[in-house]
Order: sequence, then structure tokens, then C-alpha cells
Amino acid sequence: MDICAAVERDVTIAPGTTELIPSGFSIELPIGFEAQVRPRSGLAVKHNVGILNSPGTIDSDYRGEVKVILTNFGKAPFVVKRGDRIAQMVVHRYTRVEWREVENLNDTARGSGGFGHTGVEMKSK
Repeated sequence: MDICAAVERDVTIAPGTTELIPSGFSIELPIGFEAQVRPRSGLAVKHNVGILNSPGTIDSDYRGEVKVILTNFGKAPFVVKRGDRIAQMVVHRYTRVEWREVENLNDTARGSGGFGHTGVEMKSK
């Protein structure tokens, strides 16, 4: 769902700065659910504006107003007006896990290869 700005008056976000933008609503999520606040692709591509902690997480025990941490990564000021669509929100179910310390992990074909190793066939030298 879209999140719209509920600012009292226009807010100008200077290049390289961040503003906390109110949405005008609060939510009560059931236990076992979280909401993720995500950037809008149009703001990113057209204005270089995004969400600093993307995705932002709203926990089920939070009862305050939903606010969006908008950052201007561009070179020109960006103006937020009341009613502007500034973010998107998705609600997800999650599962709590209980961590267990072990001495060793099971082997896999990938092993500890990461950062570009997924799906890449290793060539022998």
C-alpha cells in the first residue's frame, strides 16, 4: 500500500540530508506480523530520493505514528507536499526462531562462498 506524506506544510529536503516525514496514521499489527516500509521507484529514479534504512521495519508492539526516513541522495532540493506518495508498505507474517549453538554446520555445494558466488560455477586454475 502507498504511504502518503501528512506534513503540515511543505518540507524541503536539501541534497545529502534526511527528514522524518509523518504519515498521519498508526497501526496495530498482530503478533507474528511486521510491516516493511519501502522506497518508491519513481522517487528514486526521478529525484534520487529514497529511504535511508530500507526496508524500515514496524514491529507488532509499536503503537506510534508511522514515519518515513526520506533521504535526498541527489544534487537538487526535493520538496515533500501533503498527500505526496512517499513510500510503500508491505505487511508480512514472520516466524520466531530459537537459536542453537553448534560446533559445526552441515556442508553444502556452495559452502562459505558469497558475494558473487551464488550460481557461478567455479573454474579450476
